[in-house]
Amino acid sequence: MIELEGVPELIDPVMVAAFEGWNDAGDAASTAVAHLDREWKGEVFAALDAEDYYDFQVNRPTVFMDGGVRKITWPTTRLSVVRVGGEKPRDLVLVRGIEPSMRWRSFCNELLGFAHELGVELVVILGALLGDTPHTRPVPISGTTSDADLARRMDVEESKYEGPTGIVGVLQEACTHAGVPAVSLWAAVPHYVSQPPNPKATLALLNRLEDLLDLRIPLGELPEDARAWQVGVDQLAAEDSEVSEYVQTLEEARDTAELPEASGEAIAREFERYLRRRDGGGPSSGGHATADGGEGGSYRREGPGGRTRPSKPPKPEAGETDEADGEDSSEA
Repeated sequence: MIELEGVPELIDPVMVAAFEGWNDAGDAASTAVAHLDREWKGEVFAALDAEDYYDFQVNRPTVFMDGGVRKITWPTTRLSVVRVGGEKPRDLVLVRGIEPSMRWRSFCNELLGFAHELGVELVVILGALLGDTPHTRPVPISGTTSDADLARRMDVEESKYEGPTGIVGVLQEACTHAGVPAVSLWAAVPHYVSQPPNPKATLALLNRLEDLLDLRIPLGELPEDARAWQVGVDQLAAEDSEVSEYVQTLEEARDTAELPEASGEAIAREFERYLRRRDGGGPSSGGHATADGGEGGSYRREGPGGRTRPSKPPKPEAGETDEADGEDSSEA
């Protein structure tokens, strides 16, 4: 039974969801939803029963002290609501949790029950995967949907992915079958620097969400964090000639593939975002999905002094070539 006591009537609500785990390389997607919740002071109004969906030997509860009293936090998925002000205010229903261990169909049905009760008009699911993309270039963000009409209206791709999927893909299909419009936004995270956090990927997801929903998101210190992250990775990569050469190979492949877009739609989107911000004023566990649907682990090792440094790329077998294929194969 779904109880939504204390939740006001929402204005044009959109559900934005992200899940830690296989769908969340570099914690980029879950951090993006956490950022929205923090910046807009979200209020939790519901949580799914942890015992229904989680294996506590995989996702263990944590113990903490509260005023001298020991308490336990259970791994689960929580829902909060935030109101976005402006000329056209609207509400966001934020869903943040861990990819469930079991009963995925029931999990999705319960989330869709909340969406129905709240009058949600669109579901946007954020994800991040490991790909052959250089950290020195803009983070590739791919938008996908299973609805051909929605793909045309929202300028995203109709998903053609086949292969292993996570809760992001399952929830999107559940939305489609339930008649709820749903879009997934995927950030490609460099596989050689995959450990969290990745503020650059988080920032890219939030920028794409701004474009998709036509709203302005307060970014706080995230842009500076993204710049500092890239400078840090630049310095560590420069210390290893093999890694540096590999990054250069990825850069050349990326630049060649995206040269036409760089002179057209991408520049137009950035200019529109600049105008929107200028006119808005004021502040406002396991592996991860890879571009080919497989599972990748951490590709970084500890350097001297505790610094985390990029790992060396695997040497190609005879006849193989490095290709930047991590940008167009996102799962649904």
